[in-house]
Formats: sequence, structure tokens, C-alpha cells
Amino acid sequence: MRAERPAEVTDDPAPTGRRVVLRSLSGQRRLVAGASLLAASHQACEALVPVVIGVLIDQAVAPGSLGALVRWLVVLAALFAVLSFSYRHAARAAERAAEQAAHRLRIELGERVLDPRGGAEAGRLPGALVNIATDDARRVGRINSALPFGVAGLAGLLVSSVALLLISVPLGLLVLLGTPPLLWLAHLIGRPLERRSGAEQERAAYASGTAADLVTGLRVLKGLGTESAAVARYREASRDSLAATLRATRAQAGHDGALLALTGLFIALVALVGGRLAIGGTISIGDLVAAVGLAQFLLGPFQIFAWVNGMLAQGRASARRVASVLAAPPAVSAGNGRLPENVAGHLRLTGVAHKALTGVDLDIAPGRLTGIVAPDPAAASALLECLGRDADPSAGVVELDGVELADLHPGDVRAAVLVAAHDADLFEGSLLENVTAAAGANPPGDGVDTLAERAALDAGVRRALDASATDEVARALPQGVDTAVTERGRSLSGGQRQRVALARALAADPPVLVVHDPTTAVDAVTEARIAAAITEVRRGRTTVLVTTSPALLATAHRVALIDDGAVAAEGTHRDLLQAHPAYRSAVLT
Repeated sequence: MRAERPAEVTDDPAPTGRRVVLRSLSGQRRLVAGASLLAASHQACEALVPVVIGVLIDQAVAPGSLGALVRWLVVLAALFAVLSFSYRHAARAAERAAEQAAHRLRIELGERVLDPRGGAEAGRLPGALVNIATDDARRVGRINSALPFGVAGLAGLLVSSVALLLISVPLGLLVLLGTPPLLWLAHLIGRPLERRSGAEQERAAYASGTAADLVTGLRVLKGLGTESAAVARYREASRDSLAATLRATRAQAGHDGALLALTGLFIALVALVGGRLAIGGTISIGDLVAAVGLAQFLLGPFQIFAWVNGMLAQGRASARRVASVLAAPPAVSAGNGRLPENVAGHLRLTGVAHKALTGVDLDIAPGRLTGIVAPDPAAASALLECLGRDADPSAGVVELDGVELADLHPGDVRAAVLVAAHDADLFEGSLLENVTAAAGANPPGDGVDTLAERAALDAGVRRALDASATDEVARALPQGVDTAVTERGRSLSGGQRQRVALARALAADPPVLVVHDPTTAVDAVTEARIAAAITEVRRGRTTVLVTTSPALLATAHRVALIDDGAVAAEGTHRDLLQAHPAYRSAVLT
């Protein structure tokens, strides 16, 4: 049995924030270049407007020439037409580049989070990952829309500097020599904003993750009566997020105010020098109008620089957070081994040590139903992680048909070994779509190639529904198996969700099925029915039941007790009840 492997992130094994930004820009280089060219054309035309007005005064208004007046008015109209066209299309191209770059980052982050090797989620709440894939990706993408206007600002400065040089060499030199220090100061002023923007995003992501975590466990919190503690926890996270946001906002205000003050002083200096030159007769009235207009125009490029600098500061901070996810080391290696074409399902654990497991030796015969009792929940979770290859044991080996799981690709392992967790989530869609999702199949009648395939699919789904007692759930719902299920199955009761999740695992029909506590939320009669049905449905296929349910364990061919991190006893359920006090205590209390 061989399954198609999921896509993996392989472009850059260790991306940094700088590489994320450069990759984002290079992926949209055509749009960014086009937007930069058009935006530069817009700013150049804007800079030429006061120059044309000055020439119009000297050549048309002062001498009273109607023909010259008409000619220069036409030139002025053409400038406005070009700058209007350029800005409209530059903004469109820049926005498209930003959105496409953010979308590609979101796709890349999604692929990394869904990588079967895992590791991206380590130490992060789900809400934090969502925040990185949305807000941070958007901020990095916006660099693509900011950069063209930064280029446009430089073009505007260059054109205005050349124009001022033609009007007066001192004025042109003042702008040319004064701009680099001003840009350097703008970069220094933007550093606090960059730091505080990163902290703001971290706190916001943590608050989002806390909220998602609390909403997910709302029913449990209410059952335990711990709502006040949960509210206090979220209030603290929210306050920290608010404080970080206020600090970032103050940094943004300080950044913008400081740059505005600097540019205001610089523009005032240019206007003062131009006025003195006009008083001294060095330049004409038209030149003075052009110089003052250019000095006022300079406010635009410097405001653009302030905005671009802020976008770059926020984008760099977000890029580092994006890179932290993309560069997260995988939890397990890919592996180059191969399973046999037909997996028999022979599992062997030799000296397995992982978390609460200290040295598990266990041989699970192929085609048999094996029960595993682990009174310590941590030991059960550690065992499931090793069998599903969510983690590799720190010592010992887990083998499937003689092949070590550590030598296999995680996707191949999970195609052969399906671990159905106790708290498996359901998804939005119909009940039937939830049941058929794990099998990688469409609901009956939808996209099935032949009548034979449809009949086989129908039969498999029906067996899974019957064996898990989900048929009873369907009969209680208004539209049967076509009834819509809300996100995480919240429209169903706990027992109903558990039965649908079990039906999904049975419908997948993997060579090896590992089920963890599948009947804790159902009544005793239903549990007995499910126990008998699982044995029939999984006949000839390897099945592992990690549970303390006597009804399920009674159907197992063999049962193993894991106590103190190792296998303490093996035998039938009846024999262990009679001979082993620890086993009897675990399953009967």
C-alpha cells in the first residue's frame, strides 16, 4: 500500500526574515518594477508642475504673451494627465503585488504547518499560527506595495534636485546633499517602531491563541466550573496585547512626528535660501515661484519616505515571525524506506522510550485485535505519538512489517497506520462527508468512476456507520447523514461526535488502526454493540485499542498492560482480570 505524499516545504531549509522579504519581492518583481516605473513617472510629473508654472510666469504672464500662455497650459494639462494615469495604474499594480505576495506566504505557511513531518506548531497556540499566517503575511506583502512609492519618492527628489540645480546651483546642492542624512535619520527613527511592532504582533498572536484555546474547551471549562480562571487568563493576555499595541502606536506616532518635524525644517531651509537668492536678484520671479513650489513639493516625497519606512519596519518584524515558522525544524525526519506493497500490519516495539514510556517491548500480531491498557494518560499519549510517527522514540525502535517507522516517510506511515485520537475533531460539512473524509473518498455518488466502485464505497460506509452506531445518530438528525455538522462538531453531543469520529476511522479501513478511548461518552448498551461490531468490521486487519473499557478489551485477542512506562503484563482480558491486581484496578475502577 503506497499513498501519495503530501507536499513539503523544501525551497529554503532555514529562511530568515531578510530572506522572506527578498523572496516576497522577487516573486512579484515584474509587478513591483512596473509599479515603480509608473509611480516614479507620477512623482516626476508632480515635481515638474511647479517648474512649468515658473516657466509659464516668466515666458507668458510677465511678457503678456497669449500664445505662450496657451502652449504652457497645454503642457501643464498633459503633465496632469500623465501623472493621473501613472498613479492609478501604479497603485493597482502595487496592491496586486502586495496581495499576491501575502497569498503566496499564506500558502507556504499552510504547507509548512500541514507538513507531515510536523514541528511548525511546537510551542505555538493554533491562534498564534493563524495570526502569523494572516496579519504577519499581510504586513510582509505590503512591502511590495510600499517599495514602488519609495522609488517614486526618490524619483521625485531627483527631478526636483535637477530642476533646482538648473534654477540655482546652491539650491540643488542643498537638496542633493541634505537628503541622504535625512534618510539615514529616518532609518534610525524607525528602529524603535520595528522592535515594538514585533512585540505587538507577538502579544496579539498570543491573545488570539488563548481565545481560540478557551473557546475550543468552553464546554469542559463550564463543566469544571473554571470559567472565572479562564476569563482571568484571557483578560491578562488581552491586557498585555493592548499594552503592546499602545506602545507600538506611540512609537508610530513618534516616528511620524519626528520625520514630519525634520522634513518641515528641511523644506523651510530650502524656501529660506530660495527667498534670499530671489531678493538678491540671482533668480527671477518665475524661478522663485518654481523654487517655492518645489520646496513645498518636497513634503510629498518625505511623507512617502515616512510611510514607506514605517511599512518596512513593520514588514521586517513580521518577516522574522514568518521565518520562525518556516525555519522550524521538523519533529521527525522524512525517511527513505519503503513498506511492502501489501502491508500485513505486524507491529513490533522494542525498548521504546519516549516521554512517559521507559522501555516498551510489545509484539502486535498482524490481523489481530490487541488491547492496550495504560492507566497513566501520559503513557497512552506517548505510545500514540510513536505509533502515528508524530515523534520518534528517544530510544528503541517501532517496526511495521519489519521496517522501522523512523526509516519511513511520515506520510507513508500514516497511510498504513491510522491513529484515531480520543479528541478527534469534526469539520464543517454533512455527517456523511465527515465519515468519508478520512478514506480520501467523495460521498457516494459524487465523483465515483464506476457502479462497482460506488457500490463498494456504499457498503464500506454503511459498515462503518453501523459498527460505530452512527446510524442511530443519523436517524436522530433531521436530514439523516446529510445533516450539516458545524465546526468541530459542536452541533452534536459528545457521544454523537465520538461515534462519527469512530465511523470515520473505520471507513478509512487502513491496514493498521489504532483507536484511543472511542466509547467514553456513550452508554453501556451502545458500547457493547460497538465492541462486537469493531471485531467483525476489522476482521483480518490489525487493530489496536488503547482503552480501559472492559467491553472493548473483552473482544481483544490479546491485552497488554503498560505500567510505569513498560509492559507489565500480557494475556487475555479474562486472565488479566483474575491474575493481575493493577490491571483489575485500571479497568474496573
